[in-house]
Amino acid sequence: MNEPSSRDLLERLIGFATVSRDSNLELIAFIRDYLAGFGVDSELFHNAEGTKANLFATLGPRDRGGVVLSGHTDVVPVDGQAWTLEPFRLTERDGRLYGRGTADMKGFIASVLAAVPAFLERPLKTPVHLAFSYDEEVGCLGVRPMLAELERRPHKPLICLIGEPTELKPVLGHKGKLAMRCQVKGAACHSAYAPYGVNAIEYAARLIGRLGEIGGELARPERHDRRFDPPFSTVQAGVIKGGRALNIVPAECEFDFEVRALPDFDAQDVAVQLQCYAETELEPRMRAVQADTGIRFSALSAYPGLATPVESAAARLLAMLSGSSEFGTVAFGTEGGLFDQAGIPTVVCGPGSMDQGHKPDEFVSLEQLSGCDAMLRRLAHHLQSTDELL
Repeated sequence: MNEPSSRDLLERLIGFATVSRDSNLELIAFIRDYLAGFGVDSELFHNAEGTKANLFATLGPRDRGGVVLSGHTDVVPVDGQAWTLEPFRLTERDGRLYGRGTADMKGFIASVLAAVPAFLERPLKTPVHLAFSYDEEVGCLGVRPMLAELERRPHKPLICLIGEPTELKPVLGHKGKLAMRCQVKGAACHSAYAPYGVNAIEYAARLIGRLGEIGGELARPERHDRRFDPPFSTVQAGVIKGGRALNIVPAECEFDFEVRALPDFDAQDVAVQLQCYAETELEPRMRAVQADTGIRFSALSAYPGLATPVESAAARLLAMLSGSSEFGTVAFGTEGGLFDQAGIPTVVCGPGSMDQGHKPDEFVSLEQLSGCDAMLRRLAHHLQSTDELL
């Protein structure tokens, strides 16, 4: 079959509006058919509803581990953003390729697909695995069933390269994330008799204030890790809802908060501290006024951080591919911590910048895309000439 360029493939991929709330099956079918044209079979791992799927494929021998090239197929919404270009149609201007997902992270997927002929040109001594997931943008949810299956296999991948946009700079670490919801049930009454009610908004405010105190403790200098920016675990409340009218003491209030945790910090510790404060300090006061009041916490999503050792084989391979051993970290999260937990050491390096990700008129430069193509050609050459990863 014809061998399209990464630019041509990116144009096709951008045409699929794979916002996380929608299906990605048309894109997955395109990739499956593209690989089949080269004689490569794909496995699909569907969600429970059958509306989305991960794709996993192996190039080369199947009786040994190898390198997995991983990317997520979902993108964030464009609703309410001031796009000047059509977000789901590729536009090329002044050396830039515009469209939703060009940087985050269909540019990398396009380069990987364009590299398939190079991987197949000569027999690979070490296999390359392709892993394309769904629902990364809503908490790294979709990749989990695929990883569970890989863990059960006798020859799971030995190293994972996730192509999130790092401007092709080698990255070994990122923070983890815990997202939580807190729901406060108070007791309504006329605001003229406020002391006889339980003001859910006021108790939510006390909880948010305690979150701020916990965040201050996490920011103490002795808890810093200078590899990260900011160099400490952070806490913030991002959404709050409550109240019906100013003359009614509010009976309900809920807020969502998140913890962005350094890899060696357990984000659940923040949730435990806040729940302890609620149970010991706030709920007794609330129930002294009305017994059926209270505070409830629920998890929204979570993923672990990543801290791959500099001396690891994964780091050495990334240094060879990127041409640099100036390893860094990124502030945003990836599926890397989940691959690492599955026993697959993981590194991050891909085209484009997250400065453009999630924004209107998102773009990746042709130079970055070309640089990623060259990096994957180096990987193909390396795996065709040795059965040692490094």
